[in-house]
Amino acid sequence: MAKYRQIYERLAERMKTGEYEAESKLPSETELMHEYEASRGTVRKALDLLQEHGYVRKHHGKGVFVLRRDQIEFQFNGIVSFSEIYASMLGRSIETSVASFEEIEAPSWLAERMGLEPATLVYRIERVRNFDGENVILDVNYFVKDLVPGLTKQIAEHSIYQYIERELGQQISYAKRKIAAEDVTELDRSRLDLHDYEYVIVITNDTFLYEGRQFEYTESRHRLDKFQFSDVARR
Repeated sequence: MAKYRQIYERLAERMKTGEYEAESKLPSETELMHEYEASRGTVRKALDLLQEHGYVRKHHGKGVFVLRRDQIEFQFNGIVSFSEIYASMLGRSIETSVASFEEIEAPSWLAERMGLEPATLVYRIERVRNFDGENVILDVNYFVKDLVPGLTKQIAEHSIYQYIERELGQQISYAKRKIAAEDVTELDRSRLDLHDYEYVIVITNDTFLYEGRQFEYTESRHRLDKFQFSDVARR
């Protein structure tokens, strides 16, 4: 593993465990160079990666500060499962429950969207993400049965992507993603703790395997106050 990634993982772990508290200032680059026996360039790459992943924010002339992680942060520039996001948020109470799991024939709108033959079987899954005691995210997943065989409710309670990659040996390649604000639906009201919110943020994902076949369509429906996405733009 590259030296800068080792430093990144060590610093990230120290933030997760609370050794570096939210809003505290990290040691200076010079101090980190001495602690990790690394060059300034290597330390800066580690700090840049921490900033990319939402752990810290650099303030010019003041230093690098640990960010609060009161929201569930998703990155637009990668395909990351919820369980992988959860792994970066130790100390928070986050749970997944499967509210609905069924095998159905793909509705006409889904078959058209995914380019499926009529009567193609898909798994339709509703998963509710509970964050610190409140249901704040509803994922409505559709997986093509032939491409994700053997999927169960028990697998869906943990990580479907891990099952696809480790158990089925498939390679997840890329996703087409869209984000929009939409009116709250009756399904949202029945599954989420919405309080007085009348809108949710909806992220749609059309996700493909390495050979180009689409295996998933998902709508991820987020309560407004728990919505946060990050990306890195380069010129």
